[in-house]
Amino acid sequence: MTKSELIEKVVQTHGMLNMKVSEALVNTVFDSIEEALKTGDKVEIRGFGSFTIRERSGREARNPKSGEIVRIPAKKTPFFKTGKELKERVNC
Repeated sequence: MTKSELIEKVVQTHGMLNMKVSEALVNTVFDSIEEALKTGDKVEIRGFGSFTIRERSGREARNPKSGEIVRIPAKKTPFFKTGKELKERVNC
């Protein structure tokens, strides 16, 4: 499902909302999750899952084409952990 399909689903599910309002609603949810992760907060949606930031340490790797050793810097990566209820609903 793409973002535009999600917006369309919100419009279909809640007939009182038009496309612009639904798009603003979906964007607000995504923007809120992004802002919380940027500040280092954990976002937990009960019954669905949680979003956190994981820190990956820097490392050395090898360029397969030239064989040259390349330094890969440390970085932060978003991580999603599925909630128990979502796992159960998907697997039934």
